[in-house]
Amino acid sequence: MGEVLDRIDLKLLEELKENARENIATLSKKLGIPRTTVHYRIKKLVEEGIIEKFTIKPNYKKLNLGTTAFILARYDPDSGLTQREVAEKVASINGVYEVHIIAGEWDLLIKVRAPSAEDIGKIVIDKLREIKGIDQTVTMVSFVTVKEDV
Repeated sequence: MGEVLDRIDLKLLEELKENARENIATLSKKLGIPRTTVHYRIKKLVEEGIIEKFTIKPNYKKLNLGTTAFILARYDPDSGLTQREVAEKVASINGVYEVHIIAGEWDLLIKVRAPSAEDIGKIVIDKLREIKGIDQTVTMVSFVTVKEDV
């Protein structure tokens, strides 16, 4: 496997992305390869770090976290903290699901989930804007999620 994944590895990854609980026998039938080969390939993908972990995709609406927002934030270089330190502080906020250090006019892209837009506002006003090193924010609430991969 090493540097390049073949078409079977790519198909195996797609199947596992769709359902990480799929059993080896079913994967073997779908891919047309022996079960032992499926097992070996999965083990190698994990060992090589191509598969980092097996996880779930929660239904956030059923968890009362149906409101998603994306926040752009500017880093304050005069804060005495590095941009990475600020990003790590943001990542520790309850309700924050992703933090990306980005290029361009803004410095951070943050994904948050909460029960309502009002709760998103509480995260932004009471938590995010209180972090030393956050200068300015713009919040964009998502109306509908058309596609979201995990």
